[in-house]
Amino acid sequence: MDKFLTTADAALRTLFAAPRATQDSPARTIVQPVSPLTPKERQLSGALMRVNHVGEVCAQALYTAQAAVTKDAALRTHLLNAAREEGDHLAWTRDRLNELGARPSFLNPLWYAGAFAIGLVASKISDGVSLGFVVETENQVAAHLQSHLRRLPEQDLASRAVVARMKDDEERHASDAIAAGAIPLPAPARALMRAAAKVMTTTAHYV
Repeated sequence: MDKFLTTADAALRTLFAAPRATQDSPARTIVQPVSPLTPKERQLSGALMRVNHVGEVCAQALYTAQAAVTKDAALRTHLLNAAREEGDHLAWTRDRLNELGARPSFLNPLWYAGAFAIGLVASKISDGVSLGFVVETENQVAAHLQSHLRRLPEQDLASRAVVARMKDDEERHASDAIAAGAIPLPAPARALMRAAAKVMTTTAHYV
């Protein structure tokens, strides 16, 4: 019952509460140039940050599911620590959405449920497979964030600072999962994950 209540609380906080970061957003170190973003640039930045916010919603679901299932206390602590860092990302991207006058995805509950289910299934197989899923997810997210750094307007220094920091953190999470005993996923599973991520990011760009 305690795990159920903790898991439900995490879902409600992620989807409906205003996220609070434990660290200042990298955007706070940026002094924006005199030239403001054009309406088109602001719209693009907002759409890209909405996609990134969806990614952080999914990360919360993934780590929450995995932490709830594993029987390894050390691994549970590892997953919850990663979730806390991803919680900072969630807050930073939500703050940036607000600053850009953009909104989160209307489909966040659906994204959360899907990621939670996948994390649950992977964890039920084994801790190694669960960590392997983390590695592949974080690697794909890092590559996705790199593509956003190429697409974000050059003068949107605040969004770029947030995305660059997130990319570094995601790469570290992947390395930590490998060190914790991740089992590499087979190629078909990785391809399926890429296809699912493509659907999600394309949809979240607009909805």
